[in-house]
Amino acid sequence: MTTTAATPANPVLRVAPAAPAEAAAYFRAGLAFHADVSDVASALATGGDPGFVVVDSRSTESWDQGHIPGAIHLPTALIPEQAEQLLDKSVPVVTYCWGPGCNGATRAALALAELGYQVKEMLGGFEYWAREGFEYETWQGRESVPVDPLTAPVASDNCGC
Repeated sequence: MTTTAATPANPVLRVAPAAPAEAAAYFRAGLAFHADVSDVASALATGGDPGFVVVDSRSTESWDQGHIPGAIHLPTALIPEQAEQLLDKSVPVVTYCWGPGCNGATRAALALAELGYQVKEMLGGFEYWAREGFEYETWQGRESVPVDPLTAPVASDNCGC
């Protein structure tokens, strides 16, 4: 039996899905604003110029706990006064903060965009960087933790996404 109309009892279809063209435009726009942790790691792992810089928008204490190797430390509050000394407006920027429960990367991306930078936010932030097993730097050197099997495949570099 095929259901052709959504019923109010179905919370998923209570509001009908968007038309395919509208959905495509929405998801295409989302990709213009966000970068995936795995994609950032893959681009950085090539060893060459990835074509973007990574900005950690967290506090100094947070930075010291661990940060993405090669990232620039630029706390959100300091963006207006320090961005021009640290960043080139012709190079796209990828911002991150702690994780999905923190909107610091969003605030940093907004501040940078308002100053004329091309910017994307890294989904998952530092939390998912670490949970996916990627190396990070602390004041003691490079570290990593085992891959969390709920966030990334344990035996593969490719999630298939």
